[in-house]
Amino acid sequence: MIRTTKLTDIPFDGANYQLIEFEDIFYISTQKKVKIKDFGKKVASTNAFFFDYLKEYHIPTSFHLKDSDNSLKFQSSKEYPFRIKILNCADKRNAKIFKLKEGSELNLPIQEFHFGYEKESVVCESHLISFDLCSVEDLKLISRICSKINAVLKSFFERRNEIMAEISLYFGKIGDKVFLIGDFSPSSLKIFPKDETTKWINPYKLNKTSEVKKYTDHLFSIASVK
Repeated sequence: MIRTTKLTDIPFDGANYQLIEFEDIFYISTQKKVKIKDFGKKVASTNAFFFDYLKEYHIPTSFHLKDSDNSLKFQSSKEYPFRIKILNCADKRNAKIFKLKEGSELNLPIQEFHFGYEKESVVCESHLISFDLCSVEDLKLISRICSKINAVLKSFFERRNEIMAEISLYFGKIGDKVFLIGDFSPSSLKIFPKDETTKWINPYKLNKTSEVKKYTDHLFSIASVK
């Protein structure tokens, strides 16, 4: 999740909130980052749009409001130390394993659990349960929420002539309730135009500042249309 290290706790109206500020920085890799003008502002706006959109479909999120150009306010939660990657198209890893064409649409979406940010970060449900990272009940609920989010957003992008190939989601817990806490950034949301003849940037290969900026602007433009 692309966030600054500056997280500010804000008590308000009997509840605890956290202000998250988005930097003008994109991490191409763990060793390389680039600075892009207005990147944080655009990613914050894109996140706010999709959180509000999902709320309309009764998806539980901890998002409260957009506080400023590059910051969002969330209700404080205990973040689960893993992310769920939903694949609607075969990525490089799965294409190689199952001998598919990279980018080919899947009959059913795949939910992958990832722990950490190393190259080989895929874990299974048993890992999360055995190492007490998540309860069986919460894992089932998270999986159901992921399925609903995928259906809603996949349809959203299809209506805009886009294919949502992949999205990575993060969850947290407040009391005994599970909430979506992120993320809708260029590093987690991968979309392609349905028209294969359209020349476009591969969101899996954002290696240059110009490529990151163009893809970020595209997501921002989609999230800016009322």
